[in-house]
Amino acid sequence: MLKIAWSECYAHPLPPGHRFPMEKYNLIPEQLMYEGTITRENLFEPDQLTEGEILLTHDVEYWRRLKGGLLSPKEVRRTGFPWSAELVTREITIGKGTFLAAQYALEQGIGMNISGGTHHAFTDRGEGFCLLNDIAMAARMLLQKGLAHNILIVDLDVHQGNGTAEIFRDDPAVFTFSMHCRSNYPLEKELSDLDLSLPPYTEDEEYLRLLRETLPRLLEEVQPDKVFYLSGVDVLATDKLGRLSLTRAGCKERDRIVLEMIKLNQIPLTISMGGGYSENIRDIVEAHCNTFRLAQEIWF
Repeated sequence: MLKIAWSECYAHPLPPGHRFPMEKYNLIPEQLMYEGTITRENLFEPDQLTEGEILLTHDVEYWRRLKGGLLSPKEVRRTGFPWSAELVTREITIGKGTFLAAQYALEQGIGMNISGGTHHAFTDRGEGFCLLNDIAMAARMLLQKGLAHNILIVDLDVHQGNGTAEIFRDDPAVFTFSMHCRSNYPLEKELSDLDLSLPPYTEDEEYLRLLRETLPRLLEEVQPDKVFYLSGVDVLATDKLGRLSLTRAGCKERDRIVLEMIKLNQIPLTISMGGGYSENIRDIVEAHCNTFRLAQEIWF
């Protein structure tokens, strides 16, 4: 059975007019259950990461200031979120959800998180709607527990996974691959192990060609025993914060390429949703739901 991390705290309310679409985290499971793709049994509610688990990845002083509400106004502005204790709880719940989904993936091939993909969180700071890096924390926990030894992170969000690249810069056990728009946030990029920086308004055909060429080679070269996939739908042409031009069908085909290739190679796969900021919430929800539909189709 496909196991999917979800918690009511994922949809933590933000001030009116905030551009981050928190409501998608409730709408996605509602749509998937309404259409029969999943049932309530597919969902599990994660608990929270412990401090020790967080500190496998994040700096102790940063964590102390984050949890205590002691970030400077500049640091808070950089995250894009007004600080609250509830927001911190949300982050450590998301992080645990990604780790538990990774454990399910070890058992049955795939596990998913309806949130996550917080790839702009660095070792010692947050930015870009990301406070703690869920995929990085889950990867470090798997390594620490001896549950994985050679991890590949496939980040196909429209924005470079700069925080993830920084965290694993000197870690040979984790290979970071980011395919993103070059003329977009963050202005100053980090160095992933492999960066594919696409020109603005790249469309389906070129995007999918590059992915089909690159991913098989990476799997052959890296030989991962675990893959994390960040499936951001901000690659859509309708996205307000992205500058690529994929159609919804192209975004779905992107997911199919990744999922089928990982399934073919029999590598445990964990998926976090990443970004999506289209004007119409239906574009966001439908594109995200396609990822779950494909997981059911390909694995179950």
